[in-house]
Amino acid sequence: MHSLCDVLREALDSRSELIYFPFIMSQKQLKELPSVSEVLLECNVFKSLNNKYISFIIKSELEVYRRSAKKGALKIKRANITKNILYEIKRLMSPNMEYVINGTGIVLHTGLGRSPMKELTAKKVAKRVSGYTNLEFDLHTGARGQRQDHINVLLSSLTGAQSAMAVNNNAAAVLLSLNELSEGKEVIISRGQQVEIGGSFRIPDVIKKSGCILKEVGTTNRTHLKDYEKAFNKNTGLILWVHTSNYVVRGYTNQVHLSELVKLGQKKRVPVLADLGCGALYDLSDKGVPKDMLIQDVVKSGVGIVTFSGDKLLGGPQAGLIVGKKTLVNRLKKNPIARAVRCDKWGLAFLEDSLRSFRDDGPSKDNLTISLMTASRKSLTKRGETILSHLPKKTINKLGISLVESEVEAGSGSLPEEKLESMAFRFKPIGISPSTLSSKFRMSEIPVVGYIHSNIFYIDLKAVIPGQEKDLAGIISAIQ
Repeated sequence: MHSLCDVLREALDSRSELIYFPFIMSQKQLKELPSVSEVLLECNVFKSLNNKYISFIIKSELEVYRRSAKKGALKIKRANITKNILYEIKRLMSPNMEYVINGTGIVLHTGLGRSPMKELTAKKVAKRVSGYTNLEFDLHTGARGQRQDHINVLLSSLTGAQSAMAVNNNAAAVLLSLNELSEGKEVIISRGQQVEIGGSFRIPDVIKKSGCILKEVGTTNRTHLKDYEKAFNKNTGLILWVHTSNYVVRGYTNQVHLSELVKLGQKKRVPVLADLGCGALYDLSDKGVPKDMLIQDVVKSGVGIVTFSGDKLLGGPQAGLIVGKKTLVNRLKKNPIARAVRCDKWGLAFLEDSLRSFRDDGPSKDNLTISLMTASRKSLTKRGETILSHLPKKTINKLGISLVESEVEAGSGSLPEEKLESMAFRFKPIGISPSTLSSKFRMSEIPVVGYIHSNIFYIDLKAVIPGQEKDLAGIISAIQ
């Protein structure tokens, strides 16, 4: 019989072998890794890249393989490791931001850059702005100018406001307004309007970060004027009204009308801030786009400040637009935060061009975003049939392509319960899964982003920009 000491010794020896074997394996695999200099010697073809950038990529990639090797889980040969790293360097040689065909049907797709603009518009703006420009220089007087002057009159006239300004996005517009008008004081807001937008960005958090004190009134579904009245005290600085544009509460509900809050604010001598979020300038319901609250109507209600986005229903670049009483807007312009969140020359130039696209009878065809949203199902059917006519019958049959009616959302929290009529290509390929097909389109020479619904892949035509039909036909034909 073995003594207790013998049993323990055997157990320890066995454990040592178990520990030692992976250690030997990891050491052996670590030796399979090429050095940074070894990979660099193979990089002569990448002369257009900075060596520091190449070295950074190599080190980052090798670290991934090193972690696998330490676990003894490396299952790739040295030559293939170098080959894979070279492939990654080649991939990163191209700019990260690419030209994409939006086949999701969502015109205001946040992930794909929201409002698109015409290539001709971009070229016109680039010609004016790529060199030096009169961003903050008055050409008439030769004196220092104000960058807000480029859009102030345009935006004020379109909205009916006394004054206007632009910052880099609507969250910044709300933050700046809150900070200037109510820093250190209470901001009264209905619980039913404490919305969260994309990326877990919440109105209550913006209020707190702006240096204001959150004062909630009412309930999620019902808030009354008396709730606001009871909330007032000596430290009340502002009434905040938020348009719940990205969700709808139905049933037993009540929210105080904005005009009533304006009257209450005037009575208490406290300004009212209205955050519209999307911001529509025209009623486009006759062109198939459901009506949203118009900026002009909100301004007419008498609110002190109105904020909204430039890259949603306005069809412009990313921007936070602020319109309202001249005395209040002037205060915002002098706030130090205004400099931290100001627009650059490119943003202001694109914004000016977008604002000029609105005429007396509505947006012109130069506003690409509005043109896409108002495109009829009949016109989309015609474009879809044109694309199909350029596809080989073999491709149509192999990929099981058919042109079908569809309904899409506007996107970016705009018109959340409303649908826009559209047309889409439905794919039922032979021997290719929807996820694989989706990946093939995304990895095409020109990436095409579609969507999968009920295990079927679609490319919707609503957000496909006119002029992209030939490219899209070529990409579909090349799918193997």
